[in-house]
Amino acid sequence: METLAAAIASILLSFLLIPPSAAASRKLRPQDRRNLLANALASTPPMGWNSWNHFRCGISETIVKQNAHLLVSTGLSKLGYVYVNIGIKSLADYVHNKGLKLGIYSDSGTFTCSKTMPGSLYHEEQDAKTFANWGVDYLKYDNCNNDNIKPTERWALCGDMHPAMWGADVANSWRTTSDIEDNWDRADLNDAFAEYARPGGWNDPDMLEVGNGGMTKEEYRVHFSIWAISKAPLLLGNDLREISEDPMEIIGNSEVISVNQDPLGVQAKKVRSGHEKKMEQVWAGPLSGYRVAVLLVNRRKWRMAGRAYWDDIGIPNDTVVQARDLLL
Repeated sequence: METLAAAIASILLSFLLIPPSAAASRKLRPQDRRNLLANALASTPPMGWNSWNHFRCGISETIVKQNAHLLVSTGLSKLGYVYVNIGIKSLADYVHNKGLKLGIYSDSGTFTCSKTMPGSLYHEEQDAKTFANWGVDYLKYDNCNNDNIKPTERWALCGDMHPAMWGADVANSWRTTSDIEDNWDRADLNDAFAEYARPGGWNDPDMLEVGNGGMTKEEYRVHFSIWAISKAPLLLGNDLREISEDPMEIIGNSEVISVNQDPLGVQAKKVRSGHEKKMEQVWAGPLSGYRVAVLLVNRRKWRMAGRAYWDDIGIPNDTVVQARDLLL
């Protein structure tokens, strides 16, 4: 897929339906609900920072502490970015003292995907107890070098065998795509398993790349908007020590974040795609309070008018609405 020029654009709208009795609500029948993992976690998609996208294996205690400090000093933690996803006991204490939460990475194999560190295969209980003793709040569990053991036998929630269809019994989120890169190739693929996302369990298309320099401002804005409306975990994958004004504006948009963190917890879907290479897209999903979120995406290299049809986004044709563009 070709890289898009700066003309790419998105509009994220929040519609309030008037009157409430006219709302086309999407109510779940008891037989439609999953068995959610009853640990009281992830009632909304997790938000935080992860070192991997930017630093790979070149990480240190200093880098983690500096980025944890910046989550607080920039105000990002007040917007919900509270997980710092790597660390050990002393880092856990540092992170917890700032009011944040610590996450760590492991793998259901003999080695992690980098093949430089051991995984947890055959030592799952021992490692789980160690992580708990360190005060770890969040575990990202990968699926490399696994001796060809099926994920369902070792509960690795990473891509293989469609974990969205069975992962809710053992985890609060699961990977639905291959590893992300800092480009546009996979930015709009997280709607295939939308029906499985609910409070307590979320489809994860991998970490955010906003601010790493491989895309334009508009591409990053679309990237973040799609993650937000599709209720993906918002885990920053940048270096907060070097982030510039434009990406900070994108990840700090509290109204877009509120769409992601809406308590109704219904993942939006692509409800319309243009015929030619699907260059125009409409995403839509219900929010709490008789509201609907709509995302219009233009993937072409030039500007053009966007259009969303009432019946596509679940609003009766005669409904009166108030519309607000959350990206302005």
